[in-house]
Amino acid sequence: MISDWEMCIRLLLAAFLGSLIGVQREHLFWTAGLRTHMLVCAGACLVMIVSAFGFQQALTMPGTQLDPSRIAAQVVSGIGFLGAGSILMRGEVIKGLTTAASLWAVAAIGLAVGGGLYVLGTAATFLILIILIAIRPMERLLRDIVQIQVVKLVAPPNTLSLSQLEQLLGERSKKIRQFIVEQGPVKDTETVTIEFRGVTRVVADQMIKEILGVTGVREVLAPH
Repeated sequence: MISDWEMCIRLLLAAFLGSLIGVQREHLFWTAGLRTHMLVCAGACLVMIVSAFGFQQALTMPGTQLDPSRIAAQVVSGIGFLGAGSILMRGEVIKGLTTAASLWAVAAIGLAVGGGLYVLGTAATFLILIILIAIRPMERLLRDIVQIQVVKLVAPPNTLSLSQLEQLLGERSKKIRQFIVEQGPVKDTETVTIEFRGVTRVVADQMIKEILGVTGVREVLAPH
């Protein structure tokens, strides 16, 4: 049995490690940001502590057999409901998978810290940060290799749709791999993200130029 102070230290460490990943998600303006990741990590740590040490008295009773890992095991499946809430689906387009995975990962970090595996939990945190941050340039390089071009536009509501782009671009519209419409940065606007696949930058720029010819449509910084 560990002391109450060590339990509190585990909770604080879990919250801190979760905040490191949460800051990265918050920076990208995802709904599941700093507070969510801190809560998930600290909560998973608390469940692990309760699972490991909360039933010590019951285990001393004759004929009692308990598996202390059963409660902690439910975190893995339970976090799936929270992760599902961070995933958005519009038609055939899915967003938020990375954030859902990061929530699942911080839950695992919380379990590790709650179990006293401080070094493992810390190492996992920095590994996840490397994956979320340092791997991004590699993704951009891969996009260039497989000819994936992304543009982000702001337009009045109902100005751009897949059917309108099909009329505007003709056969070239088949190169559109993703078409995502979200609420715009200001009232009465929409943010439209279009991903072209299998086209060079020159061809994509030409299509984007034609789309920008639609009244009210302007380009913003493309997401990476």
